[in-house]
Amino acid sequence: MSIIPLLLYASITGLLVYALLNLRSPRSNRLPPGPTPWPIIGNLPHLGRISHHALAAMATKYGPLMHLRLGVVDVVVAASAPVAEQFLKVHDANFASRPPNSGGKHIAYDYQDLVFAPYGPKWRRLRKICSVHRFSNKALDDFRHVRQEEVAILAGGLAGAGGSAVALGQLLNVCITNALARVMLGRRVFSDGDRKADELKDMVVELMVLGGEFNIGDFIPAIDWLDLQSVTKRMKKLHLRFDSFLNTILEDHKNGGDVISGDVDLLSTLISLKDDGEGGKLSDIEIKALLLNLFVAGTDTSSSTVEWAMAELIRHPQLLKQAQEEMDTVVGQDRLVSELDLSRLTFLEAIVKETFRLHPSTPLSLPRIASESCEVNGYYIPKGSTLLVNVWAIARDPKMWTDPLEFRPTRFLPRGEKPNANVKGNDFEIIPFGAGRRICAGLSLGLRMVQLLTATLVHAFDWKLANGLDPKNLNMEEAHGLTLKRAAPLMVHPTPRGCKEEDGRAVVRAPTRTTTAGGESGENSGENNRG
Repeated sequence: MSIIPLLLYASITGLLVYALLNLRSPRSNRLPPGPTPWPIIGNLPHLGRISHHALAAMATKYGPLMHLRLGVVDVVVAASAPVAEQFLKVHDANFASRPPNSGGKHIAYDYQDLVFAPYGPKWRRLRKICSVHRFSNKALDDFRHVRQEEVAILAGGLAGAGGSAVALGQLLNVCITNALARVMLGRRVFSDGDRKADELKDMVVELMVLGGEFNIGDFIPAIDWLDLQSVTKRMKKLHLRFDSFLNTILEDHKNGGDVISGDVDLLSTLISLKDDGEGGKLSDIEIKALLLNLFVAGTDTSSSTVEWAMAELIRHPQLLKQAQEEMDTVVGQDRLVSELDLSRLTFLEAIVKETFRLHPSTPLSLPRIASESCEVNGYYIPKGSTLLVNVWAIARDPKMWTDPLEFRPTRFLPRGEKPNANVKGNDFEIIPFGAGRRICAGLSLGLRMVQLLTATLVHAFDWKLANGLDPKNLNMEEAHGLTLKRAAPLMVHPTPRGCKEEDGRAVVRAPTRTTTAGGESGENSGENNRG
């Protein structure tokens, strides 16, 4: 809902707040520049429909460090790599916590999760549990076979599409969700075309849309009870749906549900931590909050990134062909790509980096709050200020990138402009996973999943758009929300490369057992060869 029609209501109920603000002593310290705020609601109307676009446009006028007044809240926006580095490296400890917000309160079990928990002992405990038990290199290697099996199932399903158009994002979401579920729960949770998969997808999308709303009640607490945009009402309703989903999972697991994996899954680990106190006891609410983070953050972001990557490659067929040639040389044509191949796929890695640059999964970083006042680039940053890092704008900064709006993977190759840049939080011109203490805990897993999926789709298939659409006319608009989703789903016709017809069906030519160049063997799902 647009903020502007709410001005009348906000003005009537917020006059007292405005009067109190005007009674405050004037500040002698110089704030960063920014647009003139409206009475009471401040700069909320300036944020537009897609906030990272509006903020990027403002940065061209006011500079890469801006100050906004959103209701009664001071907000600073970083829109360049040097400014982001000041906040996320030099002053990282001061900005390690999250500001109060309706999403953390009403969806994330009142800040009991990893994403919204205040910086402190609880957050460190949850972060350690995730890092040690699921995101360490050993843990990722132990579950490599799970990711490869689920990607093989996806490839088999695409090969059996029989010429029909498919919504690639939805299939990617099912694949990633099942891969995560097998690690977290010890079992798959969805099958292709499963109604429950559609329901979960809808819930995740709704969460991301709500998370991308600038809820006026977060910025003018005095009128929060009015819920003028119905954000709180929708969040509470969505929370009940997620809680029911997670309660079922938790109870099934406690009762010895349908666990098919021989590996120790994360939920079993969390329950055992609760029982024996290792690393601190976890309540059922904390366990559900952590599972919510992993399901939501690990599925929608990765599937959207791969969908963007494939859209760009379809629009640039010469790049797709170049990537296929590299994989034919490194991998061959008699098996699917393995994770152990990825380190040798230089051009594929560049494609993924360029996708993260041009289409960062979280274009506007999750907010942080200043624990104390500080100075950045000669400007005063008040205590309690909310920090937003415009990752999308930074990655399109013409001062940092040549032809920044072009999809050009070669910029990350040895002779390119950024040959050594990576996405792991050290190079602030490309930080899709964030940086500093609050960098995404699942960075390594997300990177592996996106690379493996993109490599498999490129290596195993040729692609055409549905309805004979010319790739030059492909809609590349972005949807509103916390994550960078496509406004229109990518509808495609996948054709197995060099496929052979068997009983009228196209079949992916990949053996049930794959052997990587490093000599590792791993069992792929029997669905690997299905048509």
